[in-house]
Amino acid sequence: MKPCHFTLEYFITETGKIPFKDWLERLKDIHTRAKIRIALDRISLGNFGHARSVGEGMHELKIDFGPGYRVYYAFAGDAIVLLLLGGDKASQSKDIAHAKEYWKTFKRKRR
Repeated sequence: MKPCHFTLEYFITETGKIPFKDWLERLKDIHTRAKIRIALDRISLGNFGHARSVGEGMHELKIDFGPGYRVYYAFAGDAIVLLLLGGDKASQSKDIAHAKEYWKTFKRKRR
């Protein structure tokens, strides 16, 4: 049985950058940032909305707003959601590739 509540954590690169947070803060429209934060709040409550697997243990949450925003995440424990990266439909393939590299790095460091 999956937990009802999840802790959201950010992936941090070896140089100290936080790709997901950096992406979110670069979004100029406050309404867009608010919609994404609401989606994150829902994830923390166990509501993963319109999410699908993108392989290698990673998932993509589709946010039906604007250019089709995406949140890439993975489960880093029973109740931990690791936020890897964000993007939109136009950069989807590139974003998935970057997020997969972040996920591989995280798993390698965790061993």
